[in-house]
Amino acid sequence: MGLLSFIKDVGEKIFGASEAQAASVDELKKELDKHGLNADGLDIKVDGDKVTVSGQAASTEEAEKISLALGNTVGVAQVDNQLTAKQAAPEAQMYTVKKGDNLWKIAEAHYGAGQGAKHTVIFEANKPMLTHPDKIYPGQVLRIPPLN
Repeated sequence: MGLLSFIKDVGEKIFGASEAQAASVDELKKELDKHGLNADGLDIKVDGDKVTVSGQAASTEEAEKISLALGNTVGVAQVDNQLTAKQAAPEAQMYTVKKGDNLWKIAEAHYGAGQGAKHTVIFEANKPMLTHPDKIYPGQVLRIPPLN
């Protein structure tokens, strides 16, 4: 996956994090657990506002969700995703939400005019980090999976 960029002053506020520094490894693992993402066997390192994660995830989708869960927290500007996937699949595109965006608009931009109803695909691809389709915010990074 490589290096993903995030806006470090937006996102989930985690204990010990600040705009200058990501949360501790233990707090980041708790964040993964909160979203039902397995941190067992993962090596997570924090260096200022950069988080590096390595190890093996169950799937490409899970590896992407791990990166997003870590990166969409206050204090994280970059996630270096070095995870390998047991079940490899095509990678999703990553999209940073802008002011005025909604999932319908994002679906139309990525899947084509008249494809706004595919916003549910984007919503499902970002669960459990997203709990409601209307609860996205500027600066948040979302997975945009390819349509099958």
